[in-house]
Amino acid sequence: MKRYSVTTIDHFTKHVLGDTASFNWLVNNGYQELVATLDAIRDDKVAFKYLMSNKHIILAAFVNAIWDDSEAFKLLWRAKAFEWAACVNIINGDENAEAFLKRIKKENYILLAHAIQARIHEDGDRNTGPVGALKSIFDLKKAFKKEE
Repeated sequence: MKRYSVTTIDHFTKHVLGDTASFNWLVNNGYQELVATLDAIRDDKVAFKYLMSNKHIILAAFVNAIWDDSEAFKLLWRAKAFEWAACVNIINGDENAEAFLKRIKKENYILLAHAIQARIHEDGDRNTGPVGALKSIFDLKKAFKKEE
């Protein structure tokens, strides 16, 4: 399992919040898997495939666990990826997970969890507005055309 420094997680958090400089830092320092993780969380199938094909199994499990895949969460736990598992729990509303991360001195994952949670809500709000609804309709039309 790949471990990430505080600096790397901080840049990932800033990237989640839309910071271009942190996106560039991640790419320039070889952390494309973290960029792909955010994209996969946002339902980008190509990004998820990138995580799997490049053996970033913990990050792929993290993505799936966010979306209520209990087997993915169990994988995080078995792999001792406790900070990622706690991050999932925070995103999904478990207040005890924050105390755990504080206790193991991984507060930066708390910030990451809240950033992801905010991004998910922002994306959801964007998709439920009038423009998002129209975009969804056109995306559905494209999906059905591909199947024909």
